[in-house]
Amino acid sequence: MSVLVVGMSHNSAPMSVLEQVARDSNGVQKLIAQVQDIDPVREVTVMATCNRIEVYAEVDRFHGSVEGISALLCEPMTGSEQVSNNHLYVHYDDGAVTHLFNVAAGLDSMVLGESQILGQAREALRVGQEIGSIGHTLNTLFQQALRIGKRSHAETAIDRAGPSVVSAGLERAKRALGALEERRVLILGAGSMAAIALNALPDAAQVYVANRTAASAERLAQTYGATPIPIEAVDDVLPEVDLIVSCTGSMEIMITAEQVAKGRSRTDRALAIVDLALPHDVDPGVVDMAQVELISLATLAEDLHDHEATAAVNDVRAIVAEELGAFLVARRTAKVTPTLVALRSMATGVVDRETERLITRLPDLNDAQKAEVANAIRRVAEKLLHQPTVRAKELAQEPGEISYTDALAKLFALDPDTVEAVTRGGVQ
Repeated sequence: MSVLVVGMSHNSAPMSVLEQVARDSNGVQKLIAQVQDIDPVREVTVMATCNRIEVYAEVDRFHGSVEGISALLCEPMTGSEQVSNNHLYVHYDDGAVTHLFNVAAGLDSMVLGESQILGQAREALRVGQEIGSIGHTLNTLFQQALRIGKRSHAETAIDRAGPSVVSAGLERAKRALGALEERRVLILGAGSMAAIALNALPDAAQVYVANRTAASAERLAQTYGATPIPIEAVDDVLPEVDLIVSCTGSMEIMITAEQVAKGRSRTDRALAIVDLALPHDVDPGVVDMAQVELISLATLAEDLHDHEATAAVNDVRAIVAEELGAFLVARRTAKVTPTLVALRSMATGVVDRETERLITRLPDLNDAQKAEVANAIRRVAEKLLHQPTVRAKELAQEPGEISYTDALAKLFALDPDTVEAVTRGGVQ
């Protein structure tokens, strides 16, 4: 069994492509169910964020899994399959583990070191656990990734290595509007990014919060002293706001160009729109309107692309390398365990049969002598197995240990059902 990652992110695809393959929560669960139907796949979950979608799977075979998962990921694309596949990346086995650890540590994020990815990794784990699509392998892998992410933020200054997506968007809005204090703001959405935006705007004159789920908007607004409004009332406040921050996670346009144009017709004040959603919440057509500045994820990707790495990044890389090395050694060692268990099981069977045969041929032995014979045969078997067992565990700590486990299984004609039973029982 090996871990496989197939995905797209801001590093491999433009936002226009990511928008086409993006899934909401229902879409994520549907994708997981579809991937589960691929024969080589044993476990699966999906990490979906505003700038990445990745399928994590435990698989029996590489090629059949990659082809099937790639096709499902690219299914919503309107372009050709080849164009879609050009934006995919694939990581396998140790490479897949390395990738997830870097993602969880914030090293692969659009915003270097951002902490939101930890919540998104936790959500991928939760969804997989809730619907029963993950088992020991992915559960262990994601738990370790979360540990690395937490260490990275607790033990380094990575939080200060780069701005958050929200703060970068607000900084761009400040360039368009000037100071954001005393501005009137509309927040669309009630998730973590909406909360970050509210927290960053304590001196706004008025902040409205709207969300498709009214109760969520009310809870968030109450926390930050904002004003909740029904989603249907957005048109009413458009003429008076200076800034819109939108991050709903909807698969549909939340604010059309017509809505903005109508709102603009009743005012001459400048409007900055920070659209942090994928797919976008705001009709891109607003970019051509006078006095309207549209700040999208694509815009922010350009701003953040060349952000200078700091010493904190090297500190995080050191943590990832340390944890990765220990995890891979433990994983390789554990992988050989089912084969060694099967080997000892086979040896025990041989010892028991030979002991019984010998004692049957020597009926004059008393109980103490019979026990001594049995112990002697058992000790011989244990001594013969000791060095191969120790050496197999040592070799397992190096890349390529699968050849040794295969060799042991073939040389001793080990029962594959025993190996599989131990493996599926929790040893990976």
